[in-house]
Amino acid sequence: GGELFDRIVQKEKYSEKEAKAVVHKLAGAIKYCHDLGIVHRDLKPENLLYADETDESEIKIADFGLAKLLSEDSMMSTACGTPGYVAPEILEGRAYTSAVDIWSLGVITYILLCGFPPFYDENNAALFAAIKAGSFDYPSPYWDSVSPGAKDLIDHLLVVNPERRFTAEQVLAHPWVAEASPAGEESAPLGSAISEMKKFNARRKFRAGIRVAKAIAAFQGAGKMANAARMMAAAKAASGSAGGAGGAAPGKTV
Repeated sequence: GGELFDRIVQKEKYSEKEAKAVVHKLAGAIKYCHDLGIVHRDLKPENLLYADETDESEIKIADFGLAKLLSEDSMMSTACGTPGYVAPEILEGRAYTSAVDIWSLGVITYILLCGFPPFYDENNAALFAAIKAGSFDYPSPYWDSVSPGAKDLIDHLLVVNPERRFTAEQVLAHPWVAEASPAGEESAPLGSAISEMKKFNARRKFRAGIRVAKAIAAFQGAGKMANAARMMAAAKAASGSAGGAGGAAPGKTV
């Protein structure tokens, strides 16, 4: 069915109602994982996939490579996640809980409604400082057509203190998610959200391509170094064998 953002940018029209439906599905999937004691720890657009090509398709969470199975009340401390989506408590090196997934959901929800992330900087140090401070806003004109209810939900997701952050269950119970919006709000197009998301999606894929290219280059470099090491070892072994054979001749009795 394809990646979540890839499907959205292909749409001719996109409304808050559609964004709400996506958030509802994501929150349901996250709640299912959390109820099983599973924390994903790396929720981001490329890990959110449609099950099929229909508009009603379920959304599946992929890539559980960093996921952790937790017992009740246990905490984690491993630094992991993707810049831009990582929760502040991880950046600060503090022990954390499943609330880190809710922070990531907040970032994704923000992007779904305006097309760009709440925290962005080419410099990771500046990006992480903004995340740890919880410093974001709703700039005009991009957020002018978004309902107060949607902003209120985000305000409960992007909370620096994880103990005050919503749970997945609270997300599903929030009025913006659980209740039907006024007809005008539901059908009103989200202004420039698609055009902004196209730009964001292109940058995201470009950076992903660079990371893949670097990984391939590093892998190839490691392979060349390994081959060189094997050749040097083989040459050394051959040299040792030759030296041993040559050194035995003078000691022979003719």
